[in-house]
Amino acid sequence: MMKNRLRLVFAGTPDFAVPSLQACLDSNAEVVAVYTQPDRPSGRGRKLTASPVKQLALAAGIPVEQPESLRNVESRGRLAELQPDLLVVVAYGLILPRSVLGIPRYGCWNVHASLLPRWRGAAPIQRAILAGDDESGVDLMQMEAGLDTGPILLERRIAIADDETGGSLHDRLSMLGAEVLADGISRLLAGEVADADVQSEVGIAYAHKLDKAEARLDWSEPAMALERKVRAFNPWPVAETVVAGERLRIWSAEALPQTAAAEPGTVLRYAVDGVDVATTDGILRIREIQRDGGRRISVRDWLNARPGLIELTSDSKPE
Repeated sequence: MMKNRLRLVFAGTPDFAVPSLQACLDSNAEVVAVYTQPDRPSGRGRKLTASPVKQLALAAGIPVEQPESLRNVESRGRLAELQPDLLVVVAYGLILPRSVLGIPRYGCWNVHASLLPRWRGAAPIQRAILAGDDESGVDLMQMEAGLDTGPILLERRIAIADDETGGSLHDRLSMLGAEVLADGISRLLAGEVADADVQSEVGIAYAHKLDKAEARLDWSEPAMALERKVRAFNPWPVAETVVAGERLRIWSAEALPQTAAAEPGTVLRYAVDGVDVATTDGILRIREIQRDGGRRISVRDWLNARPGLIELTSDSKPE
């Protein structure tokens, strides 16, 4: 067991990192500082807004550091002055140079939302859904210079549900990450030496950053791939397409096993339970949409605003 209280510095920025910061605050470690990205413009007024992690840190009375980079001598010197035993990094958004990794006595830990070495990189949650993975999880990793290449201290796995969205998996992994981190800190405080597992050289995949251009639905893809895209990109950047001459954001859709003798992209049916579109393999039924400047609504509500569309196909009338 450690004789002195563990001095911990936390580095994170978005909502995903908040439960992990709370786990640190709830532990028997001493959180001496929180690092987060500088305040950014947000909302329609583009006002400078504190990150979710900063908001929690300030509410807890923890000093906050917001350097633009950790590559300069001044920022590294400031971190060294804190004399951290451990630096915990969760979705921080800034690269830690090798010189920073060696400052804490126990090095730097990272909470990563995938089962490494699969989905190293920026968008592991969405890439897992896009690829049709059956499971995901969280790895507590000892950081080294490579991109998510460090040895694994602890791992937890969860199944990916058939209706999983990027948002729902994000929230589940965020909480799971906090549990894994709390376990790791408890073990360190108890003096347990973790047997870190070197990552396999087999199964490496990179989760490249999401691009809004990816959100456009390509009807030459199979219906199941398009359904996964809709789910993965909910709530950001949200899948989109043009239906009946109108650009729509697609929040919910379902792949149907039926086939259609029609060109991919052809609308087969407008009905209150969904708009059916032909793909290269199967049919995609669009269920929830968002018009430009509007809110998220059901297809039923959209058809009520465009009653002429339902007459283009046969058998259902909006109620």
